[in-house]
Amino acid sequence: MPPVPSHHHHEHHFQSTETVRDIVIGLSDGLTVPFALAAGLSGALSNAHLVVLAGLAEIAAGSIAMGLGGYLAARGDAEHYASELRREQDEVVTRPEDEAEEIYEIFARYGVSRPAATPVLEALQQNPTAYVDFMMRFELGLEEPAANRAHLSAATIAASYIAGGIIPLLPYMLLSDNAAALRLSVVITLLALAIFGAIKGRLLGTGTLRSALQTTLIGGAAAAAAYALARLLNHA
Repeated sequence: MPPVPSHHHHEHHFQSTETVRDIVIGLSDGLTVPFALAAGLSGALSNAHLVVLAGLAEIAAGSIAMGLGGYLAARGDAEHYASELRREQDEVVTRPEDEAEEIYEIFARYGVSRPAATPVLEALQQNPTAYVDFMMRFELGLEEPAANRAHLSAATIAASYIAGGIIPLLPYMLLSDNAAALRLSVVITLLALAIFGAIKGRLLGTGTLRSALQTTLIGGAAAAAAYALARLLNHA
């Protein structure tokens, strides 16, 4: 009788949630802020070329500001992790009893008794690096950031902002009638939000249709509010 082939279960988990978060931040702002600016200016300026220039200037400034914000946030996360890592490394050596109690408390939250957790604690104590990593993850809930996380976050947010910002400006680049350009800009901006939301939902496993509707509604509401404010300031 031939041997029964073994089947291995392979789990597929999406691992790039931080990158998706950066894309969401950059693209959503890029779609809404330049749209609102262009829409507000289109009611005050008859020259579509000026609207495009103002929109491009805003995209340049916005992408730099957003990218810098992403860089500083990621640097802050890395510095916080490094600080907590040094503290945990010191406590494992200078306060072993307290750290052992914290291990028991962590396992108790998962319903694991002290006798059952003791072999794991003893194994961790034989491997200080793994011990510290365990405490960082399960006591503090911290994951070590990638070495180039700050630069990658800045580049991703800035590029996403530029990509998003160009979309609502395209009608003003192609049409000379500001009113027609505004109507087309509304349509393609909402369409872009829906497509982006669907892709995000598929990647994160949150439901394609649900994510598309959510992103469109939230992004559309933000764009409408920004547009109303821009028009209000133009007529002030």
